[in-house]
Amino acid sequence: MKWNKLTYRILLLIVLIVTAVETRVTAQPVPGKDENIYSLVTFGKEGKKSWGDPNFYSVWFFLIPKDYNKPFYIKVFDPECGGQYDEIQGDFNTKTRFSVYGGKGVDPDQNTESQGLTKENYKGGDQLASKVFGAEAKYDNNWYTFGPFNPTGGDFSTKWDKYIFKVVCEGISGDDGNLYKYYLSSNPNSNIEINGANAFTYFYSFRMWNDFKSVAHIYPFIEKDVVSVLQENFDWDNDGKIQVVSRYRQGYFVDISNEEDWKSSSILVNEEKEVGASLDFQFHKKQESLVKNNNVVIKLRSQNRALVFVSSPIGGVPKYETSVGVNQEPKGKKK
Repeated sequence: MKWNKLTYRILLLIVLIVTAVETRVTAQPVPGKDENIYSLVTFGKEGKKSWGDPNFYSVWFFLIPKDYNKPFYIKVFDPECGGQYDEIQGDFNTKTRFSVYGGKGVDPDQNTESQGLTKENYKGGDQLASKVFGAEAKYDNNWYTFGPFNPTGGDFSTKWDKYIFKVVCEGISGDDGNLYKYYLSSNPNSNIEINGANAFTYFYSFRMWNDFKSVAHIYPFIEKDVVSVLQENFDWDNDGKIQVVSRYRQGYFVDISNEEDWKSSSILVNEEKEVGASLDFQFHKKQESLVKNNNVVIKLRSQNRALVFVSSPIGGVPKYETSVGVNQEPKGKKK
């Protein structure tokens, strides 16, 4: 068969479109593939907030498609706290508990405490599995697998049209930083993605790479009826700039925090171009001197409700479109 240039270009375009679709719907590592984040981080409850963790626990939600009918597994990379990836304070003395929840009470839209923003009931739902990790060498630089879980054992969400499961990580003792990652897999022995699955959190606590050129990304989803977003970041250590990009927004720099403090600022949302899509929060490290082991926290609110960060951006990674608009830095009200 002899292809002309037009046929070749059409086939190439089809391949690119298929690849882009697969990228949007199949990413279940947390942090996600497009985020370029070193790891998640949770400190023991005796840690100092100035090290970059104000709560000493984190809450993540995993979305399982309703038509998925096989067992699945939630895996934790490097769950112990005492090895090469973790942040030592004196001697390693930290214990961390990872727990998986399903059933009623997990859906954060029905149980707002399950969003993890308050301490009253962030463990809502039925506990399906739990394990405490210390400094066991066998889990250093290795995976621990929770499961198998029944996909219909989650809390069904009509908004997402998926079953929701929740993972809570708590620093129950000590003062060291536990650095870890999650992976949602259809196989207990390999990391095999589940088509159509995703993960999200409301309170993102993560570690930056020790690299001047590395840019971290997180992707909040802007739901309907959102007019403005209040971003709050903690302990950024004045490490460069935090820039917001979207199809409508080429680059808007938000207020940034220093050591052990919160900074907040408002972002006006374009109803036509930004609602129903993801924003791209980009974390650019400063170039003058390297801030090492920078742990950062960020959360978003709108009209007194929390907004989600999705590990695989809904609608794909947002790219600024020059034909969409010219408002580069809309004025936002600051709190």
